[in-house]
Amino acid sequence: MRKSVALAAGNGGEENSELISGVFYKYFKNDILLKSEDAAVLEVGSKVAMSTDSFTVSPLFFPGGNIGKLAICGTCNDLAMMGAKPKYITVGFIIEEGFDYRELEKIVRSMKKELEINDALVVSGDTKVMPKGTIDKLIINTTGIGEIEKEGISSNNISEDDAILVSRDIGAHGATIFTAREGIELSSELQSDCASLYPTVKALIEAGVEITAMRDATRGGVAAVLNEWAKQSDVCIEVAEDAIPVSPEVFGVCEMLGFEPTMLANEGTFCLAIKQKDAQKALEILQKFNNNAQIIGKVSDEHKQRVVLQSSYGTKRFLDTPTGELLPRIC
Repeated sequence: MRKSVALAAGNGGEENSELISGVFYKYFKNDILLKSEDAAVLEVGSKVAMSTDSFTVSPLFFPGGNIGKLAICGTCNDLAMMGAKPKYITVGFIIEEGFDYRELEKIVRSMKKELEINDALVVSGDTKVMPKGTIDKLIINTTGIGEIEKEGISSNNISEDDAILVSRDIGAHGATIFTAREGIELSSELQSDCASLYPTVKALIEAGVEITAMRDATRGGVAAVLNEWAKQSDVCIEVAEDAIPVSPEVFGVCEMLGFEPTMLANEGTFCLAIKQKDAQKALEILQKFNNNAQIIGKVSDEHKQRVVLQSSYGTKRFLDTPTGELLPRIC
């Protein structure tokens, strides 16, 4: 019989210790974590960035990832968007009673892989086990601290000197989660874009690219990011609709179900505001990681605090901030 997480595994006693040592320490082990103190003592010698997030997704496993990979990528990517190298992560697991140990190990193993990509450590954590039926299988909370490698990156400083880029084709995560959840079988190889972005950001920084702003286009997608930027910097962002990269698989899902690609969630795609003089240089670097990266727009003062979408026919319309119940829900 396959082993599952018992309610007693959250009681702070022997069963709890067995879960922590048998699963979490097995994959997250490092000198700081093994001290098992009430709080980790960290050495950070310069400016830091800090971010926290909670992750709940259905299904827990999906093409291209799972909730564990999502949790590490999500928090490390938020740090990377501020020009920071992820260093220290805390992880909280809220587990439903009866959760399969083997599935938990798969999830934690995938987290370890992403930690290695970011060269980051889990230094503190917490585990709670909830009675069956009180939560949906598993919730993960992560908090990250990163060391700033490039200062001054801010979505409040975007100006007409900037070009707008996107790091790859958009909408893959939202389309994947929806089709997996609804049991829609596709003949394509659609999978989530879930990935750690720090290696890409590191390459941009090391090349001396003048970065004004970066943001990963998660819930609300590219449309949400660009509208937030337009408002925060009091500018107009003009985007060429034909320049926005959308894969045939995502386009097909959107056509079939009536979704807007720019409003679909991403978990390994980010928007960039780059000084125009460095835009082509940045694009060449981005395309080494994904050849679908594109320059998609520019900044103007035509309609301040709005995003304007230009069609191939020469017409223009506003790309608004997503509102209401966003579909498909990714959490």
